[in-house]
Amino acid sequence: MAIVDLVMPKLGESIMEATILKWHKQPGDTVKMDETVLEIATDKVDSEVPSTAEGVMEEILYKVNDVVPVGAVIARIKTSIEEGTSDKAQGPRVIQQETRYKPQEEFATVEEVTNTKHSTLNTQHSTSSNGSRFYSPLVLNIAASEGVSMTELEKIPGTGNEGRVTKKDILQYVSQRKVSGYKQRVTSREDVMVVPMNRVESNDQQQEVSNQLTTFTGNVEIIEMDRMRKLIAEHMVRSKRTSAHVTSFTEADVTNMVMWRDKVKKEFEKREGTKVTYTPLFIEAIVRCIKKFPLINSSVDGDRIIVKKDINIGMATAMPNGNLIVPVIKNADQLNLVGLARQVNSLADNARNSKLKVDDTQGGTFTLTNVGSFGSLMGTPIINQPQVAILAVGAIKKRPVVVETPHGDSIAIRHMMYLSMSYDHRIIDGSLGATFLTAVANELENFNADRDF
Repeated sequence: MAIVDLVMPKLGESIMEATILKWHKQPGDTVKMDETVLEIATDKVDSEVPSTAEGVMEEILYKVNDVVPVGAVIARIKTSIEEGTSDKAQGPRVIQQETRYKPQEEFATVEEVTNTKHSTLNTQHSTSSNGSRFYSPLVLNIAASEGVSMTELEKIPGTGNEGRVTKKDILQYVSQRKVSGYKQRVTSREDVMVVPMNRVESNDQQQEVSNQLTTFTGNVEIIEMDRMRKLIAEHMVRSKRTSAHVTSFTEADVTNMVMWRDKVKKEFEKREGTKVTYTPLFIEAIVRCIKKFPLINSSVDGDRIIVKKDINIGMATAMPNGNLIVPVIKNADQLNLVGLARQVNSLADNARNSKLKVDDTQGGTFTLTNVGSFGSLMGTPIINQPQVAILAVGAIKKRPVVVETPHGDSIAIRHMMYLSMSYDHRIIDGSLGATFLTAVANELENFNADRDF
């Protein structure tokens, strides 16, 4: 008999930890090769971890809701393989598992890259000072923003697994230190971890803790945010702090597009085996305009502008629980309308059924959100960091409008739609933002009603 370690897989270049959501196997249960053992979650997407060996579940090392670093052993499986050959059998399987979860993107968010660098540095300091004690990136960020040195951090008693310092422990320590009037004296530059981008974030986390102690009067119902809602709230607030948001509006006469879709949708589904919605038509127009205005497809890194050559369009998708997630259509400029329709429908279905992979939500360079699907005429969307623009399309409504003809102006019933785009005014001026938005509207208005698909 041999014992095989099941480790937390590598879930992305910038993802350092994951939360355990559910164990599908318990000690004593039989486990097959590649059978789902547990479900985990990151700030990107939920995922399943398959078994890397066949045997019997020997031991589970972490509980539900524990935050586990990538590479940590989370369970042990007893196999029938001889001890001498277990290492050889185990090695390739671990490599295969890492490959399965490794995303194909090359770009990580500016903030994620920054946090990863600091977290790596801080973990190195932690290891050199205190052997195997692990500090999560969240704990390190809070410590950095509050001026808690590694020396202090190592002295904080942890209540987590194996004495690990949890978020509650560090916040309680900071709170007690403030009450006692203690002030940190910096004796060494290397002794203090500096992560300025997360200072406000840690204050928000402390505010969250204090809010839990608030007493409300009257007839109220208190609903605890789920994990996804907390992440969305954090990302939206961070985006507002990061980018100087400006929103421009325009409207488009999409009558030709509506008429064309009504005409071909049945034949399209019969021939291609998938439905044609408005979303791939919107993406098609956006891609054409990004090629004309490439600065829209970029991100900001300090005082540098990173222009992305790949056009990866994220599409905000509503989940059954009301939360939103943004799956990404990679290399959208290389797909025709049929390819876009297949990608849109596949990603949307996977999002609604919680079957998205980690790679499906990474690498976006521009985002489209359809607020019209919920009946809204227009919206002021928040930029999906580290992108610099997001476009919202409103509901398509029939309205009487003035139509210019060679014989003079006339009033006609047309299908009209509002478009709005929020963009980062640090690098996109109003002229470029408005010009791009108008270009998208023109693409939709000049839709070829005689085209094939």
